[in-house]
Amino acid sequence: MATGLRERWREKARRTIQECALDLFDERGFGAVTIEEIAAAAEVSPSSVYRYFGTKEGLIVADEFDTMSQEALEELFDREDPVGTMTRIVRDYEAAPGGGEPVPWRRIRYFFKEPSVRTAFCASLDRASLRIAPLMAGGRLTETQARVAANALVFGYFAALEQWYLDGGTRPVAAYVEEGLSPLRPIWSVGDQ
Repeated sequence: MATGLRERWREKARRTIQECALDLFDERGFGAVTIEEIAAAAEVSPSSVYRYFGTKEGLIVADEFDTMSQEALEELFDREDPVGTMTRIVRDYEAAPGGGEPVPWRRIRYFFKEPSVRTAFCASLDRASLRIAPLMAGGRLTETQARVAANALVFGYFAALEQWYLDGGTRPVAAYVEEGLSPLRPIWSVGDQ
């Protein structure tokens, strides 16, 4: 999936802003940092931060899924194995090159430490469910079943992340996602027996 130079530049800018914000949040606390301070640290204007993320909470919850086209999502998503899709995505994050703790996992603790971030993340999960449900409908699942299954999948992912956080991150996130979502697998294997 090739991307243009402008899109790669935007993605790099988004990552830089997000990493600078996380550095400041880790150093001083989420509530003590302003958008203006984040912009200064990332060497961008505050309007750029607002344009890319909308809010301070948006800085934490934003990821590649938010900017992914529906076509790219369809390519990524295996309607026969949504649990495998989620687990594969998480494993890819964990295997990403680079030093230190990967940005997605640095962000997780804020989902559970900051009530406003938790609320923003739940809203993000709801939007994700709305995007995924049509990919599940048809075949084995009705539209209603697809909507319920999509919510079970994305909010099950949330619960797995929370358990990882509560356990102190002792195992890879993907292990929690795989274990936590495994009870959902029969939804997609009905009729395979």
